Amino acid sequence: MTDWRAIGIGFLVGLTVAVIGLALPVIGQIGGGLIGGFIAGYLAGGGLGSGAWHGLLAGAFGGLLVAVFVFVGATFLGVTVTEPVNAIVGGAGLSLVVVFLAALFALDSALAGAIGGALRG
Repeated sequence: MTDWRAIGIGFLVGLTVAVIGLALPVIGQIGGGLIGGFIAGYLAGGGLGSGAWHGLLAGAFGGLLVAVFVFVGATFLGVTVTEPVNAIVGGAGLSLVVVFLAALFALDSALAGAIGGALRG
């Protein structure tokens, strides 16, 4: 079963580390994903699989929120410039790209979550 508390805490820790890590562009962003995923996996426990699942969700949650904002922003911007149908299709296409990238970038969180889940058992 998915432990949403662990995912929320992992997401918030990862977001905090990533925001603080803006001074160190690469290390801060990767560190945020790794630390947030580890925390989510450790809090959820249950071994490698459960830890990886919770770490993946904690890492991808931020990307999914960004995708929602991208869709809304692109749609509103498109409505002011082009026809409404074009704006919705363009916003949806851009959101799919953002969702794919969020899942791709959440892989480090899943790896760290697996380690955290294995440590807690």
